[in-house]
Amino acid sequence: MTILDDAEIFRNEALRDIGAADSPERLEAIRSAVLGRSGKLKDLMVRIREVPPAGKREAGQRLNAIKAELEAAWRGRKEQTAIAPSGPLPDPTLPGLTQAIGSIHPLTQAMENFTGIFERLGFTIRHGPEIEDAFHNFDALNMPEDHPVRDQADTFVLDDNAILRSQTSTVQVRVMEEHVLRHGGGSSMPPIRIVSPGRTYRPDAVDATHHYGFSQIEGLAVDRNVSFSDLRGFLALFARETFGEDTATRFRPSFFPFTEPSAEMDISCAFCRGKGCRVCRQQGWVELGGCGMVDPNVFDAVGIDSEMFTGFAFGFGIERLAMFMLGVDDIRRFTENDLRFLRQF
Repeated sequence: MTILDDAEIFRNEALRDIGAADSPERLEAIRSAVLGRSGKLKDLMVRIREVPPAGKREAGQRLNAIKAELEAAWRGRKEQTAIAPSGPLPDPTLPGLTQAIGSIHPLTQAMENFTGIFERLGFTIRHGPEIEDAFHNFDALNMPEDHPVRDQADTFVLDDNAILRSQTSTVQVRVMEEHVLRHGGGSSMPPIRIVSPGRTYRPDAVDATHHYGFSQIEGLAVDRNVSFSDLRGFLALFARETFGEDTATRFRPSFFPFTEPSAEMDISCAFCRGKGCRVCRQQGWVELGGCGMVDPNVFDAVGIDSEMFTGFAFGFGIERLAMFMLGVDDIRRFTENDLRFLRQF
């Protein structure tokens, strides 16, 4: 058979396949197989070089005519198989559909709320690195080398002198160091009043109330004649601003290496107003966090005159506060990224 005979067979089969295509996808597949760069028409074009010189012109003209015929047939069938819109046409006078947008994570909302309260009280927000050294995470906070929390079972150790910080108190140390470097630690040093929110890490087993990665907000105030009464006043005001004007506070003696004296702060349960319920375990009180007067050893470690200055510090878990405020009973809900939970906020 000659190339012209094969061209006629090819033309008839291609026209038949194009006419039988019943979907845009099927029609596109036929176009690729017939007219594409690796299609059957391309193979016939290559065979022209096998034709004797006297017949090359005729073969070329016939193949070009077949190509034009198939392209026209393909375009016509494409219009016929185009998907028509089902149902009535949309009404252009109707309002558009609302685009769904995300929202701020509940932990971020809680942190912004807490820091906003302290900013109104004259505190500034400071941040620090999450990878810390032993001095800022332990030594300067009055935790000697034999202190239990320095064990690898209680701290994420990266190498000999790099750890994931276990509390945001490290920011307080860095701020005091910077303050002393800038102003000196003596009588000319201006007051310090900062809060430091951020992520902290401890190798705890994950359950409904514990997580290896959690958020804290810690505060520090340093000046002449700062007293425990000042600390109680600030935190009582914070509690009322956060949980309502009728929120009561109490302070229980406790121990922290970097404060002396130290205390645990409780607030009256916002759900039962102190009468006792499931949230407060029938106690009427909920623990908020730890606080106390800055230990003189901490001042000595950063170069502040502990005879001239006093200060207070406090620290709260953001997740604990958010769980209490929002009525969430499992800390893992904040990190599981369940949209059914997150969309509530």
